[in-house]
Amino acid sequence: MKKEYDFSKSIKNPYAEKLKKQITIRLDEPVIEYFKKLAKDYHISYQNLINFFLRSCMEEKRKPTIKWPKAA
Repeated sequence: MKKEYDFSKSIKNPYAEKLKKQITIRLDEPVIEYFKKLAKDYHISYQNLINFFLRSCMEEKRKPTIKWPKAA
């Protein structure tokens, strides 16, 4: 290893904006199991499948239908 490196001629990573960001998200266990089973059919990780699904929702500007439980 060198003591110093010259980065004066370096260029910005053109893919930096496309990198994924690691986050923590809380999902119900049945949701995780559902995506894990689907992911096996597509031969991809369930995390990537969830990302593809959410990206599709975003691109199509879909909004969730929320049904709140009735108060007792």
